[in-house]
Amino acid sequence: MKHRIVFATGNAGKMKEIRLILGDLGCEVVSMKEAGADPEIVENGTSFAENAEIKARAVWACTGDIVLADDSGLVVDYIGGEPGIYSARYMGEDTSYEIKNRNIIERLAEAKGEERSARFLCNIAAVLPDGRVVHTEAAMEGLIAQEPSGNGGFGYDPILYIPEFGKTSAELTIEQKNQISHRGKALEAMKEALKQVLKEEV
Repeated sequence: MKHRIVFATGNAGKMKEIRLILGDLGCEVVSMKEAGADPEIVENGTSFAENAEIKARAVWACTGDIVLADDSGLVVDYIGGEPGIYSARYMGEDTSYEIKNRNIIERLAEAKGEERSARFLCNIAAVLPDGRVVHTEAAMEGLIAQEPSGNGGFGYDPILYIPEFGKTSAELTIEQKNQISHRGKALEAMKEALKQVLKEEV
């Protein structure tokens, strides 16, 4: 039985990355929009895993396919894991990332060395046709930079410094980023999990 994988996102850039990684599963990979699903989604979970599952279940209820959703954000240890699951809504939805990034740097004015540890975290939830749920999670570790730098990427990329490259996430090439990206790693893990699921059905 041939399955279709629906990803709960409307982001074209994200879909490109997803198709690239999941392409060899032998399933059609479509966005929720392409699948004709547009449910009302209220992300009221208390963790990335809960929010990812809420999104995946809402779309699964419309399609019944294998549905994937991700939730990700920046976790800064020095300020108790903020902005965390509120990364997109941090300091208000309409606040620019320039302001958010500046705020985080200012709050870490006293933090030195390892105290500046932070990571991008991504959790992916897959709801299978029978309603079972599989989660994978991965992180991209770094330190909060002293100053924003680079204009690649988006969001908090200019302030997460990646020691192994000596650059911020916003200064990495797409290839470098894909090697270590939290979403890329979580997707690779999910691909392995889905291979098992598809194998069980053969």
